[in-house]
Amino acid sequence: MKKIGLLLSFLFVGTSALMAQTKAEKEVATAAENLRLAILNADKPTLEKILCDELTYGHSGGNVETKAHLIETLVSGESDFVKMDVTEQTILVKGKTAIVRNRLFAETNNNKVPGTVKLFILYVFQKEGSIWKLLARQAVKDLK
Repeated sequence: MKKIGLLLSFLFVGTSALMAQTKAEKEVATAAENLRLAILNADKPTLEKILCDELTYGHSGGNVETKAHLIETLVSGESDFVKMDVTEQTILVKGKTAIVRNRLFAETNNNKVPGTVKLFILYVFQKEGSIWKLLARQAVKDLK
């Protein structure tokens, strides 16, 4: 009988830990979607809130932007996303850090020049208080 009680306790603790992970993954998925929408809409107040001050934002072409520069390029239209679709998203949460990977297809209108991009993206989110913020992003071209 003690073995059954011990096994049930172990299963309960394991299930509770898994549920906590699932909750964190949902929070990160929401943060990633909020980021997608803020970029798509060049929403400066939301970007200010969800981007870490220490942001390092790497592009597939090799350039890296800070928080201030990224926001400026989006708000000015220098970088303009008309459509942005995300697929194959995975999320790994370790404590207050989360890694999000996905495949991104976007239609752009950078400096009023239409274009498309197909990318693999790696995001690193960090939890600050109750908010998951983007700390780092790196993109590579999707050649498929």
